Amino acid sequence: MKVLIIYDSVFGNTEQVARAMGEALRAQAEVDVLRVGDVKPEHLTGLDALLVGSPTRAFRPTPETTKLLNGIPREGLKGVKVAAFDTRIDPSDIHSPILSFFVKLFGYAAKPIADKLVKKGGDLAAPPEGFIVKGSEGPWREGELERAAEWAKQIIAA
Repeated sequence: MKVLIIYDSVFGNTEQVARAMGEALRAQAEVDVLRVGDVKPEHLTGLDALLVGSPTRAFRPTPETTKLLNGIPREGLKGVKVAAFDTRIDPSDIHSPILSFFVKLFGYAAKPIADKLVKKGGDLAAPPEGFIVKGSEGPWREGELERAAEWAKQIIAA
């Protein structure tokens, strides 16, 4: 099985998640973990599974992640299992009523990533998932990297 994990990262948290997933899958699959800016069209061919992640920035993925997803041809992911993830602040750490309202209204980065992957022909293997950091720069909430590794294993097993 050939798996590609694409990520973007601002403070290094999303990169840590992507690398934890990659390590968890290495025993079961041929896995590449690439930063969004390093992905070339040939990386997207011959895949069995594609996982894409981004930090949540202004309720959406990074512009680089969006640009990459927009550049995938229509039906370019036909027959590929796809899944999306993001890193985000724990909702209980949001103490501003206005910000809480906007989070409820606009959500997080994983859903628009998943929607775009499906629009490009991918078969959604799991609902979009978020992994929690404490504050905007981290550290991780306890157990999140392990949870990310298990999530990735479930996608490959599906």
